[in-house]
Amino acid sequence: MKIKDYLKEERISLNIKARTKEESIKELSILLKDTPEISDFDLFLNDVFERESLKTTGIGGEVAIPHARTDAVKSFVIAFGRSTEGVEFDSLDGEPAKLIFLMGTPKGRNLNGYLEILARLTRLLQRESFRKALLQASSPKEIIGEFNKIEK
Repeated sequence: MKIKDYLKEERISLNIKARTKEESIKELSILLKDTPEISDFDLFLNDVFERESLKTTGIGGEVAIPHARTDAVKSFVIAFGRSTEGVEFDSLDGEPAKLIFLMGTPKGRNLNGYLEILARLTRLLQRESFRKALLQASSPKEIIGEFNKIEK
């Protein structure tokens, strides 16, 4: 399973305005609101916030991956947002998040596939050159192109 297979230009925002973790999750969730993968938008958002309350998804390196396994999602879905200023995400390294990936997956299905995607994304984002490329990309198409290059 590759991240590039799930990224869509209309689900990428290169200039999110949010300044807080909650605002950024809400802003990114709007990109997923009317997608066929989500059957209950309010439940999805609630489950993401519930997951976030357990432990921060700010993994460090200016990256956050808020996510949830939820009954509100029919199949894996992802949105990506970039913040120029950074969003306070209670990150493990104390740095604000500039690259934010909001993800959802069905609660009862394909846990291994979901964990594989989460681990893959985390590994890719540990590469400083890749994070830099995502920060410098000028369009959603370029973001997807960077994933295409790295996930060959």
